[in-house]
Parts: sequence; C-alpha cells; structure tokens
Amino acid sequence: MKRVVITGAGTINALGHNVPDTLEAMREGRCGIGAIDIRDVDRLAIQIGGQVKGFEAEGLFNRQQMSLYDRFTQFTLVAAREAIGQSGLEFHGELAAKSGVVLGNSGGGMTTLDDNYRSVYEDGKNRVHPFVVPKLMNNAAASHVSMEFNLKGPSFTVASACASSNHAMAQAFQMVRSGMAPVMITGGSESMLCFGGVKAWEGLRVMSKDACRPFSANRNGMVQGEGAGVFVFEAYEHAKKRGAEILAEVAGFAMSSDASDIVMPSKQGAARAIAGALQDAGLNASDVCYINAHGTGTAANDKTECAAVADVFGAHADDLMISSTKSMHGHLIGGTGAVELLACIMALRDGVVAPTIGYEEPDPECALDVVPNVAREARVDAALSNAFAFGGLNAVLALKRV
Repeated sequence: MKRVVITGAGTINALGHNVPDTLEAMREGRCGIGAIDIRDVDRLAIQIGGQVKGFEAEGLFNRQQMSLYDRFTQFTLVAAREAIGQSGLEFHGELAAKSGVVLGNSGGGMTTLDDNYRSVYEDGKNRVHPFVVPKLMNNAAASHVSMEFNLKGPSFTVASACASSNHAMAQAFQMVRSGMAPVMITGGSESMLCFGGVKAWEGLRVMSKDACRPFSANRNGMVQGEGAGVFVFEAYEHAKKRGAEILAEVAGFAMSSDASDIVMPSKQGAARAIAGALQDAGLNASDVCYINAHGTGTAANDKTECAAVADVFGAHADDLMISSTKSMHGHLIGGTGAVELLACIMALRDGVVAPTIGYEEPDPECALDVVPNVAREARVDAALSNAFAFGGLNAVLALKRV
C-alpha cells in the first residue's frame, strides 16, 4: 500500500477566508461565533452562529456561475482553489484521468431550497429557476470542482451528517493508498445558516443561545457554523518525485456504527472507531499527543467522547491534549471535520495545539486536558481527528508528522 500525504489545504469559515487567517485565529483563540445576519432572524430563537462574514461571491464567480452555485458550492470552490494552488498541481493527461474528488456534505443547497420554498409558498410564484435542482443537489460542489480542475477520476459526495467530511476524506485516503488514484481532492462544506436551516435545528433542542462551551460543566448546546475545508491527498512517492511541500501524512482511519440510537451517542461505537484508527495507522496509544475532538458542546456528546477516549487510551488519556475548535468556528455539520483537520495539521507541522475556548467550569465527566482557552506549544508526532454523527456514524482519521 502507498503512503498518503497532504500537499495542499484550503478553507473559508467564520475564522478566516483562507488557511493562514484561520490558523492565526486558532492560535489566538479567537471566536468567530456571533450574531447571524439572515432574513427573518427575529423569528428565530437561536440568533448566533459561525457565519462567514464579508464574503462577496460576485467578485469570485461570473453571472452564469452564480446561477449554478449555491453558497456551499461557492465555499467549496474557494477552498479548492487555495488547496490546489498550494499543491502546485495541474491536471492533464493521465493525472487528470485518474484523479478525482470526494467531498462531504449533509444539507446540500439549503439556502437555495430555503429561497425557493419562500418563492413558491410565501410569494405565491408558480415557477422557479430551471437550475434549482442542479444548484441544490448534494453532489453539486464535487461536480463543479471536478469541472473547474479537469478531474476525471472517481468523484462523488458522502452524506453522513456530522461525520460527512471525515468519511469523505477516508474514502479519498483509501483510493490513494490502494493505488486507484495518485491524487484526490477531498474535504467538505456546509451552509445551513438560513432561516429554514436554523429553524429545523432549533426543533432538536440541542442549540445554545449564547456560546459553544465544549467540555465545560456549564455548556448548554452546540452552535452552527458554515464554510468549507478542502485538501489535496497525494501518494507520497508522487509528491516526493515532484518536490512538493508535504503538510502531514494521513496514516490511517476507521469507521463504526453505534447501531443503537438516531441521536444519542454510544461510548462503545466511538471507542471502536478510535481504536480502529490507531490500529490501521500502526500507532500505539502512547504515540498520540493530540486529538481534535468532535466536542459539540452538548451534554451527551462531550461526556461520551471523553469516556471513549479514556477507554481506548487508558492511563495515557491523562497525557493527551484534546480540544474542540467548534468553540471558535461553530459546528459545520457535514463540513466540520474538514475545517477541524486544519487544527491537526497545525499541531503536527507548527507545534501549536488549538484551544477549547469558552471553557469556564471543570466537569468531572470530562476530566481530560482540554487545552482550555489558550493555545499551547508542544511537539506533536501523531494526532487523531474525531467525528461522531447523528445516526451513530463514527469516523476517525489518524495523522502523523512528516
């Protein structure tokens, strides 16, 4: 099997419109969560989110593209352009024929759906734009990335709620590792911060009205975010031959299903995914220094995740650093794992562990080192990125420093 490395990274999220700005915000422990600016926000009980501010799509896409690109697709293309630009790759000939795109997404074109439901039901219109369907479908972003960059290999979208990005990146990793593709563009995106999107999540009663405080005893729920994270996964020998800069190595992954409850997480299911990722990567528990936690800020998720980590790592759990960057950029649902992977890369490459901000009170059920409020400098040789979704779908990636 081939080694797989990351040679490009791109993002747009509430912390920054690119990777350098996002990492700087993570280092500073800056919060990107605030009041959301959307239509009919006064009708919402939840009025905060990790919204991408100052984004002007009209300056990045032409009129025809705007008619085809929902906000989640726009975010994806911005992040893909940055990632592929950093990698230095151009896709022609055999490389184009074999390289592809696997992206994670959960809600699809939610803003397009919301706007057109309004048009039909509220405004009484009997027609919608002919591009509504291709604009809102979940695979739109993957398709447009493949078209813009001439990627003719395996291309599709993975939808598994909050684990979508990690599942997508796992598929891309497997394709490169097996030799099916020399390069895969992967990651995920989401844009649910519209009236209908937030109103639907309100019904679950898992949302905070004021802040995301993962692992803190006074946490009171998750906060939605939006944006995208996109990466270039490349065979190590292919990258080495062309002299590419390597950001990190993707060493292994594992997936599991709780098969128990549609919303309540299972410690056993999470633990099996974590342990499986270690085994697949050939890592001992003591090799891991940092875990980017799923860490949603809900009572059930945080204590279950900490219990799973304690079960897998045993005594070493006390020596681990575990943080949730959702406290800064919010929960991007299908896109969240992709943005969080940036924190793992920063830890491995720069020796800076992003903090869990908003931490105020210790919780005996989350008695791990959650890197509270302030980033920490530390040598990190191996890291995990956890994603645990509604439906009991778990996906964990293992990364190593190169």
